[in-house]
Amino acid sequence: MATVSDFDIAVIGGGPGGYSTAIRAAQLGFSTVLVESAELGGVCLNWGCIPTKALLHCAELIADIGSASQFGIEASVDSIDLEAMVRHSRQTAGKLSKGVEFLLRKNKVTHLSGHGSIPEKGKLAVTTSTGEQQEYRVPHIIVATGARLKQLPSLPSDDSRIWDARAAMTATTRPDHLVVIGAGAIGVEFASFYSDIGAQVTLVEAADRVVPTEDPEISERMAKALAKRGIDCRTRTRFASMDAMPDSLTVNVTKSDGSDGAIACDRLLVAVGVDGNIEGMGLEALGLDTDKGSIVTGAYGETNVAGVYAIGDVAGAPWLAHKAVHEGIACIEHIAGMDIKPAGERLIPGCIYARPQIASIGLSEPAAKAAGKKIKVGRFDLTANGKALAAGHSDGLIKTIVDQQTGELLGAHMIGHGVSEQIQGFALAMGAEITTEEFAETVFPHPTISEAMHEAVLDAEGIAVNH
Repeated sequence: MATVSDFDIAVIGGGPGGYSTAIRAAQLGFSTVLVESAELGGVCLNWGCIPTKALLHCAELIADIGSASQFGIEASVDSIDLEAMVRHSRQTAGKLSKGVEFLLRKNKVTHLSGHGSIPEKGKLAVTTSTGEQQEYRVPHIIVATGARLKQLPSLPSDDSRIWDARAAMTATTRPDHLVVIGAGAIGVEFASFYSDIGAQVTLVEAADRVVPTEDPEISERMAKALAKRGIDCRTRTRFASMDAMPDSLTVNVTKSDGSDGAIACDRLLVAVGVDGNIEGMGLEALGLDTDKGSIVTGAYGETNVAGVYAIGDVAGAPWLAHKAVHEGIACIEHIAGMDIKPAGERLIPGCIYARPQIASIGLSEPAAKAAGKKIKVGRFDLTANGKALAAGHSDGLIKTIVDQQTGELLGAHMIGHGVSEQIQGFALAMGAEITTEEFAETVFPHPTISEAMHEAVLDAEGIAVNH
């Protein structure tokens, strides 16, 4: 294996975190190489964030047509072409992946297609699909290899009726009854989509509530919304085993009280979390510290091995593309000697794109109390918002968590139509550390759903006008 050239920076992994890091490195004047073994854009762009949102938009159109009669419009969905929906989803991902390739060329980042590894400190090895191997001298190597969905080891790996997320977003035939194991973001989004296109859906969740990482009040609202749509949510219930027959599947479950149950279905989707992609890169031989499938990092992505860094999903939760981007840019700017805030000190919003959507940032009510904060809680229900009522989207809630002593906004939690597009207002306010008094003095346009954000902050202070 010959050493062929030098680079200042190498990035292994071409997802949002990886390609953003590589581009920023090139902007800062570093000679940069990015190694990706699959499609540019990573799982997020090709098999996660983007294609699922394309499918969910199709489902939203179905729901809108179904509710058109309340606005005096008689319309119906005569047929659903799942294959065409999937084609739209794949084409959307494909366009964006080509866009990443263009951005790398524009910024003079060298893109190598192959498997990257680190045989020793300061060296990058790349194995192409043809088996050709090359080594490069690189003082700074950033691992951005992302994560993959966990699988249940007791399930057969060769049964096409057992889906992971990739199979669920490329299916061309709608299941009659889909069972989803895991009611986190991925599970709830797919449950929402398949319910909207006419499948019977059962959600199985081991925790005591759906979307268990969200504020409990938001989880409760989501559970009610899903149940209203006919989605069967079984919490405090664990997957036990599966019986496969030629024409059907039986999912056996165990409830928290020890009782057993069985659910007949024709497709099973496993959505129980992720593991970092840490294998096959020589990290063990390097002595790199890992913990529960993730690389252990410092404030700027640095590892215990000098010159090796990790950012994004491979460095642990939260597994969000925008978090990966900020971690990567903070990492490379730190390498460049810039004085910047670590990504871990930044507020990171999270969104779930089901129907209804969820968006949140900062501390939940239980987390704030556990941290010893004295808090005030504000709430504003969208049933009191004129724009939401006019649009037929009044099922929702905005909740705020405020520090009782300082007036600082500690957290914001939203459920309702389109809230993923509104959470950034809270992100900006919290990032700027404005107080509830300053928030109250901010003028929100009328009529907008964003007014509910204003009212939720006012309610925490007991001065909401429309509550």
